[in-house]
Amino acid sequence: MKFLIAGFGSIGRRHFRNLKALGQKDILVYRTGRSQLPAEQLAELEGHRVEHDLDAALAHKPDAVIVANPSALHMDVAIPAAQAGCHLLIEKPIAAALDRLDELHVALASGRGRLLTGFQFRFNPALQLAKERLASGALGRPLIARVHWGEYLPDWHPWEHYRQSYSARSDLGGGVALTLCHPFDYLRWLVGEVDAVQGFTRNTGTLGIEVEEQAEAHLVFAGGATGTVQLDYLQRPKAHWLELLCTDGYLQWDDTTGYVKFFDNATGKQEELPPAKDYERNVMFMEQMRHFIDVVAGRAEPEVSLEDGIRVLQIALAVHQSAEEGAPVALPA
Repeated sequence: MKFLIAGFGSIGRRHFRNLKALGQKDILVYRTGRSQLPAEQLAELEGHRVEHDLDAALAHKPDAVIVANPSALHMDVAIPAAQAGCHLLIEKPIAAALDRLDELHVALASGRGRLLTGFQFRFNPALQLAKERLASGALGRPLIARVHWGEYLPDWHPWEHYRQSYSARSDLGGGVALTLCHPFDYLRWLVGEVDAVQGFTRNTGTLGIEVEEQAEAHLVFAGGATGTVQLDYLQRPKAHWLELLCTDGYLQWDDTTGYVKFFDNATGKQEELPPAKDYERNVMFMEQMRHFIDVVAGRAEPEVSLEDGIRVLQIALAVHQSAEEGAPVALPA
């Protein structure tokens, strides 16, 4: 298989390393060169072709393209790659706006490629266990979900000034509601479809950036549950956790420690499960890449579809719309 990675920032480099760790050797990289990377990072590309023109990169006829450039530029790569018949792994959010997604649908249909949206928390072992427990009916029906995720943006990428990162720039699709949109996906996966969103956003001025540093979303799920998602670029030390109250029990997951806890209302027993001894954050990305390789080889259908990516984008954009209008936003059916 031949892989093309579009973008060589933090996530592009991670995918590059993981592909190599999984035995893939035919990897090329497309990068415009507008972002300045340290010499030691660029040195990783030694022995691999680097193109600075997308047409030249696609002329190598890759089987798959990993779209890891800034969110606002995803469609500039994804649509031509789909037209060329490539399979796609598109990082979250799938785009920064909805306006070109119909064009992507058409391109995928004509090129007959498959698309995996890059929500790696679907491959988190603790969340997969939570999914199994919910699907078994052991916890009953979900009632209330609470998610908190706060991380201090200046700590993310030490090699660049945080104000220049895509996460901090509106022109590149930044802002915390889009950048940290993972909970919108894993809540849909665990609890069910989201029907409506009430949003709140705020720029405190603390970081000196133009996008929102803080967002809060109140979600209404089709099955009757409600949820709250709190996101921010400000918290030190970082924290990311989920609580889900159900009719017959309760679950709690902490991304920082890797623990997942279950409580059974009928027996009063609490079960606390630690992560595997060898678990670390890259395990999710490795499992995601193994799955993508299977998708490219035709051995699997994408676990996270284009439609999943679009729905999460709709939710994140509804947070912005609701915050601006001061009213709930109903999502399209």
